[in-house]
Amino acid sequence: MPFIRLHNASVVFPIYNSRSRSLRSMLLSRVGGVVKTDGAGTITVQALKGINLELAAGDRLALIGHNGAGKSTLLRVLSGAYEPSTGFAEINGRVSSLLDMTMGMDMELTGAENVILRGVFLGMTIAEARSCMSEVEAFSELGGFMHLPMRTYSSGMRLRLAFAISTVRTPDILLLDEFISVGDEAFARKARRRLEHMIDNSHIMVLASHSPDMLRQYCNRAVLLEGGRIVCDGTVDAVLDRYINNT
Repeated sequence: MPFIRLHNASVVFPIYNSRSRSLRSMLLSRVGGVVKTDGAGTITVQALKGINLELAAGDRLALIGHNGAGKSTLLRVLSGAYEPSTGFAEINGRVSSLLDMTMGMDMELTGAENVILRGVFLGMTIAEARSCMSEVEAFSELGGFMHLPMRTYSSGMRLRLAFAISTVRTPDILLLDEFISVGDEAFARKARRRLEHMIDNSHIMVLASHSPDMLRQYCNRAVLLEGGRIVCDGTVDAVLDRYINNT
């Protein structure tokens, strides 16, 4: 069965030759965690520190915290994009991350070619990606544009294609940074139905959001992040109450 285990996982980003005081201030406001500077001008950002977390089938986890608390970094650890600097992350199951939906796509390639490229990036074989072509084309509603370079697309068309590819398979583990809204109202409704289907059919779901109503609707457990640490783990209502009362 799919599971996630993080033991004492920390993520540290060293930024070399950075003496700027304004850069240090920016990192404190946007990245969170602990920012240190040594005499050589190297800034060390402790984005996550000592994370212990276990998730099993049926868990729908809400990540709660201020901007810069470490939510996005934790999602990227869970997706496999970041490896812990110390500790370990053990992730068993097929992961679908909707954090960077256009990652791996090439603006000079056609939509059809990007279906294969992005599909392989997501862990499919070339044959599996090709077998999804007709479904992606139908869902994205791109028609003849599928055979034109992606640089000819509007931003909305690019997002529709990226969303269609990224959600064509239901994963074991689904990672979301806010609930995605794509395209016009009609397409957004269709996209929401597909996301809800994926949530219902995935074994584990992790959602970072600032919407209490959304977290209550889709999650059955929550953790509160502060400065790159988990400071509270419990029911969604209990963790939200602590977050709101400390805001």
